[in-house]
Amino acid sequence: MTFTKLLFVASISAVLFISCKQTASAPGEKTVAKSKSTINPEKLEKATFNIEGMTCAIGCAKTIEKELSETDGVQNATVDFDKKEATVSFDSSIQNPESITKIVEATADGETYKVSNMVASK
Repeated sequence: MTFTKLLFVASISAVLFISCKQTASAPGEKTVAKSKSTINPEKLEKATFNIEGMTCAIGCAKTIEKELSETDGVQNATVDFDKKEATVSFDSSIQNPESITKIVEATADGETYKVSNMVASK
Protein backbone atom coordinates (compact mmCIF):
# COMPACT_ATOMS: atom_id res chain seq x y z
CA MET A 1 0.00 0.00 0.00
CA THR A 2 2.85 2.41 0.81
CA PHE A 3 4.48 1.75 -2.57
CA THR A 4 1.20 2.57 -4.32
CA LYS A 5 0.89 5.89 -2.46
CA LEU A 6 4.50 6.75 -3.26
CA LEU A 7 3.98 5.93 -6.93
CA PHE A 8 0.81 8.05 -7.00
CA VAL A 9 2.55 11.07 -5.44
CA ALA A 10 5.49 10.74 -7.84
CA SER A 11 3.12 10.59 -10.83
CA ILE A 12 1.20 13.69 -9.75
CA SER A 13 4.45 15.58 -9.15
CA ALA A 14 5.77 14.64 -12.58
CA VAL A 15 2.58 15.84 -14.29
CA LEU A 16 2.72 19.19 -12.47
CA PHE A 17 6.37 19.78 -13.34
CA ILE A 18 5.86 18.92 -17.01
CA SER A 19 2.58 20.79 -17.62
CA CYS A 20 3.57 24.19 -16.19
CA LYS A 21 6.64 25.35 -18.04
CA GLN A 22 8.53 28.15 -16.35
CA THR A 23 11.31 30.26 -17.73
CA ALA A 24 14.50 30.07 -15.75
CA SER A 25 17.84 31.74 -16.08
CA ALA A 26 20.69 29.56 -17.22
CA PRO A 27 23.37 28.89 -14.59
CA GLY A 28 25.74 31.80 -14.41
CA GLU A 29 23.36 34.08 -16.28
CA LYS A 30 22.92 37.41 -14.53
CA THR A 31 19.56 39.10 -14.35
CA VAL A 32 19.64 42.78 -15.23
CA ALA A 33 17.06 45.09 -13.69
CA LYS A 34 14.75 46.50 -16.33
CA SER A 35 14.12 50.23 -16.26
CA LYS A 36 10.81 51.30 -17.72
CA SER A 37 10.35 54.38 -19.87
CA THR A 38 7.66 56.92 -19.16
CA ILE A 39 4.41 56.06 -20.93
CA ASN A 40 3.08 58.78 -23.26
CA PRO A 41 -0.74 58.87 -22.77
CA GLU A 42 -1.19 60.28 -26.29
CA LYS A 43 0.48 57.20 -27.80
CA LEU A 44 -1.39 54.65 -25.66
CA GLU A 45 -2.85 51.69 -27.58
CA LYS A 46 -4.62 48.53 -26.51
CA ALA A 47 -4.03 45.10 -28.04
CA THR A 48 -6.26 42.09 -27.50
CA PHE A 49 -5.24 38.65 -28.73
CA ASN A 50 -5.57 34.91 -28.15
CA ILE A 51 -2.78 32.73 -26.77
CA GLU A 52 -2.68 29.03 -27.60
CA GLY A 53 -0.54 26.55 -25.68
CA MET A 54 -1.30 27.57 -22.09
CA THR A 55 -1.91 24.57 -19.83
CA CYS A 56 -2.36 26.23 -16.42
CA ALA A 57 -3.34 29.54 -14.86
CA ILE A 58 -0.45 29.90 -12.44
CA GLY A 59 2.56 28.67 -14.42
CA CYS A 60 1.56 29.72 -17.92
CA ALA A 61 -0.87 32.64 -17.82
CA LYS A 62 0.81 34.39 -14.89
CA THR A 63 4.27 33.93 -16.40
CA ILE A 64 3.17 35.52 -19.68
CA GLU A 65 1.38 38.30 -17.82
CA LYS A 66 4.52 39.02 -15.76
CA GLU A 67 6.75 39.08 -18.86
CA LEU A 68 4.44 41.52 -20.60
CA SER A 69 3.97 43.72 -17.51
CA GLU A 70 7.73 44.07 -17.04
CA THR A 71 8.28 45.03 -20.68
CA ASP A 72 9.36 48.59 -21.40
CA GLY A 73 6.48 50.60 -22.84
CA VAL A 74 3.74 48.37 -21.42
CA GLN A 75 1.38 50.12 -19.03
CA ASN A 76 -0.81 47.13 -18.15
CA ALA A 77 -1.13 43.48 -19.16
CA THR A 78 -3.72 40.87 -18.21
CA VAL A 79 -3.94 37.26 -19.32
CA ASP A 80 -7.17 35.31 -18.86
CA PHE A 81 -6.38 31.60 -18.81
CA ASP A 82 -10.00 30.48 -19.12
CA LYS A 83 -10.65 32.60 -22.23
CA LYS A 84 -7.09 32.05 -23.57
CA GLU A 85 -7.03 35.81 -24.13
CA ALA A 86 -4.65 38.66 -23.26
CA THR A 87 -5.12 42.42 -23.18
CA VAL A 88 -2.14 44.77 -23.21
CA SER A 89 -2.06 48.57 -22.95
CA PHE A 90 1.16 49.91 -24.42
CA ASP A 91 2.91 53.05 -25.66
CA SER A 92 2.98 52.73 -29.45
CA SER A 93 6.16 54.84 -29.66
CA ILE A 94 8.01 52.14 -27.67
CA GLN A 95 6.21 48.86 -28.50
CA ASN A 96 4.07 47.54 -31.33
CA PRO A 97 1.81 44.49 -31.83
CA GLU A 98 4.62 42.55 -33.54
CA SER A 99 7.02 43.04 -30.62
CA ILE A 100 4.33 42.02 -28.13
CA THR A 101 3.71 38.87 -30.18
CA LYS A 102 7.43 38.07 -30.09
CA ILE A 103 7.58 38.54 -26.31
CA VAL A 104 4.67 36.15 -25.72
CA GLU A 105 5.93 33.52 -28.17
CA ALA A 106 9.48 33.70 -26.73
CA THR A 107 8.23 32.99 -23.20
CA ALA A 108 9.17 29.52 -21.89
CA ASP A 109 10.98 27.52 -24.58
CA GLY A 110 9.99 29.74 -27.52
CA GLU A 111 7.73 27.09 -29.06
CA THR A 112 4.95 26.59 -26.52
CA TYR A 113 2.80 29.71 -26.92
CA LYS A 114 1.29 31.02 -30.17
CA VAL A 115 -0.46 34.37 -30.59
CA SER A 116 -3.47 34.73 -32.90
CA ASN A 117 -6.27 37.21 -33.65
CA MET A 118 -4.23 40.29 -32.66
CA VAL A 119 -6.38 43.42 -32.68
CA ALA A 120 -4.78 46.75 -31.73
CA SER A 121 -6.70 49.97 -31.28
CA LYS A 122 -6.34 53.40 -29.69
